Amino acid sequence: MEILEFLTPKAQTYYIDANSTIRQALEKFDYHKFSVVSMVDGNGTFVSTVSEGDILRFIKNKANFDVEIAEKTKLKDIEKYRGYKSVKLDSPVDDVLELLKDQNFVPIVDDRGVYSGIIKRKTIIEYLYRKIKESKVQL
Repeated sequence: MEILEFLTPKAQTYYIDANSTIRQALEKFDYHKFSVVSMVDGNGTFVSTVSEGDILRFIKNKANFDVEIAEKTKLKDIEKYRGYKSVKLDSPVDDVLELLKDQNFVPIVDDRGVYSGIIKRKTIIEYLYRKIKESKVQL
């Protein structure tokens, strides 16, 4: 079993540029109904993830709920409470499974660190469910 079997390619995912402002990120979160999204730099290199919680903590603790600050502050400049860890395309599936215990998805990068897509926890659960159904094992 290889990572590529479970990969949702970059073209089918939503991600945000690390130079986007907090306001731009909030609009993307609101429109797509996300709670966490991958961040890439101008070269497409995976930087981190950013969550609604990261943004809310910044607004509360640093921006004093000031919209002007939210319009000027870049995502790359806010503290991440718990950025999702990424793995390389050639990593063992076990590495992905380990991370999926605590993350909704795992960002996948190539050997240069360029964002290639994600593996969703849901995709793995669906795969395992199909295998269980095929083997007719009762849970």
